Amino acid sequence: MTENTVLITGAGGWLGGLLARALIEDARSPGVELILVDIVEPSAPPYAAVVTLKADLTDPAAVDAMFNTKYGTPDTIYCLHGIMSRGSEDNFDLGLKINVDSVRAVIDAARRYGESTGQLIKFIFASSLAVYGGPLPHVVTPETIATPQGAYGMSKLVNELFINEYTRRGLIDGRILRLPTIVVRPGPPAAATSAFVSGIIREPLQGLPTTCPIGDGPSSPALDLALWLASPETTVANLVHARRVPPAAFAPHTRVVCLPGFTATVREELAALAEVAGAGALALVRFEDDATNRRVVSSWPARFDNAYALGLGFVVNEGGMVPIVRRFREQLAAGVV
Repeated sequence: MTENTVLITGAGGWLGGLLARALIEDARSPGVELILVDIVEPSAPPYAAVVTLKADLTDPAAVDAMFNTKYGTPDTIYCLHGIMSRGSEDNFDLGLKINVDSVRAVIDAARRYGESTGQLIKFIFASSLAVYGGPLPHVVTPETIATPQGAYGMSKLVNELFINEYTRRGLIDGRILRLPTIVVRPGPPAAATSAFVSGIIREPLQGLPTTCPIGDGPSSPALDLALWLASPETTVANLVHARRVPPAAFAPHTRVVCLPGFTATVREELAALAEVAGAGALALVRFEDDATNRRVVSSWPARFDNAYALGLGFVVNEGGMVPIVRRFREQLAAGVV
């Protein structure tokens, strides 16, 4: 094992690609070696020290292959792969196979290969605020109990429990990051319940119509639904930072960190769109209320106490939605998203 070899599962996805580039550009990790893995072989960034693998992580042989590339055993694993929230809700059994069973297989492999090298592997798991549900306090704190009301959140919580226990037993060095909803995600809409959060900004900024599944019109009270959000840039910066947090800095009983975010309503998102791009862009949003989507998203908390995460060195967006919408518009104009 070297001290600068990073394995990313789900590396073919948008977030995995951003993370790979951020690690390459990270001045504190010169010469990083990357092992990029996904069900479809990831595109390799223009960088010499990278291996890409096409792998079905429900296959034990594919899991082992990730630890036997020319770079050997990684010192850090970013576990990003999985079926998104609406997809796992609609296909429960497939969601269990990929979101629980394959993640457990990667955790177990991290244990085995770490033991063989005599060094704990850092296992950074991208969890979600979907682990929450039911009656919640106005502001979620690190002590708030997670009670998911969806298959996606349930799978995330199951994995969190495994990672915490393996860490407690000294088998891995787990770091569990509960990500806010990321806005604005580029590219085509994803099979996620939260996909509309980006879609109602992304498509209109490109002159394309889009559907908001919350509410039945621009004056609907449903648009006051609050969301817990973070920009892509902030999220990736926090993922990179997670490697650097000293083990002793975490709370002794859990490795869960709710990454910092900010609160905005769907109505405030649309207002930011109108402020940046005008009434014409706002007119491209049509409303088709989806009861399933609204139920799942409404079960997620929208306000967190950021103090613990900020104390660990993680960062938060400032200024709300308008700077994020403006930045995404600039990126579209520059052709970088």
